[in-house]
Amino acid sequence: MKQALSEQALSEMVIMGRIVAPYGIFGWVKVQPDTEMLDGLLDYPEWWLGRENQWQKYEVETAKVHSATLLVKLKGVSDRDAAFALKSKQVAVPRGQLPVLDDNEYYWSDLIGLQVTNLQGVDFGKIVDVFETGANDVLVAKGDRERLIPFIDQVVLDVNRDAGTMQVDWDAEF
Repeated sequence: MKQALSEQALSEMVIMGRIVAPYGIFGWVKVQPDTEMLDGLLDYPEWWLGRENQWQKYEVETAKVHSATLLVKLKGVSDRDAAFALKSKQVAVPRGQLPVLDDNEYYWSDLIGLQVTNLQGVDFGKIVDVFETGANDVLVAKGDRERLIPFIDQVVLDVNRDAGTMQVDWDAEF
């Protein structure tokens, strides 16, 4: 049963990954998590799947780590067709179920969409992606062109989620 959530409920959802494909013939799905630890999403027994304002709650029946993805069997998803119908849906968890973050810590989904400018006032566009390199996370800002910005204290000076902005100390030519 799909549920239309209020704007507040939508803002309380934290995107934690996405379903990339069905797996096998018995309703399993392959999930690409956007969590610090590959299996971090498995800490939550219920997930909300969807896009935009259409979300449906699913219970995780069983799951396992497989290479750089998760293989997951959701309750009520019993065949490949049902699993295929979930392809490309986002996986979210209500913010209230997540650990409280320290100052200057953010969930990646909180950074997506922030408008980025540097100290000289150059508009870098909006953050469209965040990925991990091993040394540090990297922000992908897309405006007049795509820029890769390291997400480290020396570069990211201010994050204002309420205003939807981020200020960075980063050369516009990089």
